[in-house]
Amino acid sequence: FDSAKPLFNSHRIISLPISTTGAKLSRSEHSMAASSEPKSLYDFTVKDAKGNDVDLSIYKGKVLLIVNVASQCGLTNSNYTELAQLYEKYKGHGFEILAFPCNQFGNQEPGTNEEIVQFACTRFKAEYPIFDKVDVNGDKAAPVYKFLKSSKGGLFGDGIKWNFAKFLVDKDGNVVDR
Repeated sequence: FDSAKPLFNSHRIISLPISTTGAKLSRSEHSMAASSEPKSLYDFTVKDAKGNDVDLSIYKGKVLLIVNVASQCGLTNSNYTELAQLYEKYKGHGFEILAFPCNQFGNQEPGTNEEIVQFACTRFKAEYPIFDKVDVNGDKAAPVYKFLKSSKGGLFGDGIKWNFAKFLVDKDGNVVDR
């Protein structure tokens, strides 16, 4: 893509309310080798659902939708269905969805990583990557989520308020919408 904008102008991505936080990321909390603050999403390494390190720089040049998912939420069916449709439509055009399971909202993601992947891939045909279960709020929030929230503040306060909060990241690793 020359720009992320044309990809999303004609298609509604988010059908549910979303929110962000203004939390700041300390140097010791991210996985950069350098001693400076992260400048893009590509400065992070996260764990996949099998516990392997994934350097997010492998997604350079792609538009990303990052979402905290849950299997037992009232919003699960509609969100997983719409995520699968969105991915199917744009996966061949430089678009990727990164799903991070989170159990912080009503304990609605209690399963193991293996159970979560099986649920998403079997029931909803999720073909996009599903990562290690993380916290998105609080002292134990994943560094990548601290970065996302500090990059794009929310209308309703500092924390992510519920499951399926979404962050749109441009092909250069910049958080452009929430």
